[in-house]
Amino acid sequence: MNDLEKATQVFEALKAAEAQPTQLALPMLNGLVGLVQGSGEAPLEVEEARSAAFMAICEVGKALHRGQPADPLWAAAIGATERWMALTK
Repeated sequence: MNDLEKATQVFEALKAAEAQPTQLALPMLNGLVGLVQGSGEAPLEVEEARSAAFMAICEVGKALHRGQPADPLWAAAIGATERWMALTK
């Protein structure tokens, strides 16, 4: 699977998870870990975007796990993933 396919799958999963209650969204986010891990084979700009998406997704997960508001964090994670997608085209 190439970076564009991974980023697209992460984006779609984030949009689906955002609409779910916490108990369903958390496992969906945990399932993304393998897709957002870096291989170090992409250009630096792509790796940085991938890393930013990973960190933003982690922030959403932490907020959900702690029962904190996550609405602005979802937007940040989706935006970071969109940037990653754009750089892989």
